[in-house]
Amino acid sequence: MKVIDGGITAVSGISAAGVACGIKANGNKDLAIIFCDEPSTAAGVFTTNKVKSAPVLISKERISIGKAQAIVANSGNANACTGERGLEDARKMAEITAHLLNIDPQLVLVASTGRIGRPMPMDKVEKGIKMAVAELDSKGGHNAAMAIMTTDTFPKESAVEFEINGKKVRIGGMVKGAGMIEPNMATMLCFIATDVCIEQELLQNALKASVDKSFNMICVDGDMSTNDTVIILANGKAKN
Repeated sequence: MKVIDGGITAVSGISAAGVACGIKANGNKDLAIIFCDEPSTAAGVFTTNKVKSAPVLISKERISIGKAQAIVANSGNANACTGERGLEDARKMAEITAHLLNIDPQLVLVASTGRIGRPMPMDKVEKGIKMAVAELDSKGGHNAAMAIMTTDTFPKESAVEFEINGKKVRIGGMVKGAGMIEPNMATMLCFIATDVCIEQELLQNALKASVDKSFNMICVDGDMSTNDTVIILANGKAKN
C-alpha cells in the first residue's frame, strides 16, 4: 500500500470544492461539495445518539437505496434541534445542489457540523452551494477538507493506492473532529471515496467494521453528538 497525495480527489472521477459563504462569522471556508461524475455505490454510518440532526435523518434515509452521487456539507451550523424547518432546510440543500449538478436530488447526501439549535442561514447556504459547484475541481479535495473544520486546528485528509487482483485501486478521504469525541464517533464528519468495484452490502459491512476499529475506539471528553456521519462512495472505475 502506497500513501499518495490528493485526499478524497486522488480518486478518479471525484471532484470537490470548499468555499466561504458567511455561515462562519470568522470568514473561514464553511461549505463543501464532493461530486462523483456518475452514481456510485454508497454506504454510511451515523450517530447512535437519541437526538439526531436533520442532515443525519435525511442522509440516513437516502443512503438506504445504496446509491449516491454528491455530498453537500457545511460547518458553522449543525442544523440540529431545529424541528421541521431543519428538515426542510436539509432537503433544500440537496435540491439546490442536485439542480446545479443536473442530478436526481435523491442522490445528494447532506451533512452539517457546528452550533446546535440555530436555523440554517439558507440565503448564505444557497450562495455557497452555487460558488462550490462553480469551483468543483479534481484537485479540490484540500479546500473541501478545510471547509468542514470547526474547532480543528488543521485539515485531516489522506489517500492510498494498492492492488486488487492486479488492478490499481485508490481510496481517499477527509475528516473533521476535535472535541465531543466519545466512543461511537461524535461531532465528526468523514467522507471517503474509492474507485473500487464493490457490492453495496459488502461496502456497508466493511465500512461498519472499519468504523468500529477506528472512530468508535476514540474518547476525548465523554460527549456524543447529533451529527456524526461517515459516508463512502465507490464508483467502480478501477474495474477490479
